[in-house]
Amino acid sequence: MMHQLYPQVAHHYRYELNKDMHIAAAHFIPHKAAGSCANVHGHTYIVNVTIAGDELDESGFLVNFQTVKKLVHGKLDHTLLNDHNDWFDRHDPNRFPTTEVVARTIYETIQRYLDTLPHKPKCLQVFVRETPTSYVVYRPKAGER
Repeated sequence: MMHQLYPQVAHHYRYELNKDMHIAAAHFIPHKAAGSCANVHGHTYIVNVTIAGDELDESGFLVNFQTVKKLVHGKLDHTLLNDHNDWFDRHDPNRFPTTEVVARTIYETIQRYLDTLPHKPKCLQVFVRETPTSYVVYRPKAGER
């Protein structure tokens, strides 16, 4: 069981949902400046997604936790991240599977799903811990929320 505190996002919404996930995955960064990270290696990522909104759906959920898990964990767990060509691209530095890009891409995937919901919840941040001492937080700019 995870008991971790995450950076908080100030917001005006009534509801805030946080979903934690462990994702076991491998990756490599296809660039000479990546040093040893250019070699295939793995992590047990800790991911936290923060979603907020004012209204609940017809089931009483802001968003179903299982849906969030399926969108992220169901896609990435026990895979080589570089193989997800729809998420990452070995020829585009803005789409290498770095922790920063993983966090941003999880946000984009979650928000794209949320945009289809009639009550329009918003993804406020994605936290991705790659190692016990290294993590990234991705937040859209205020005008993008």
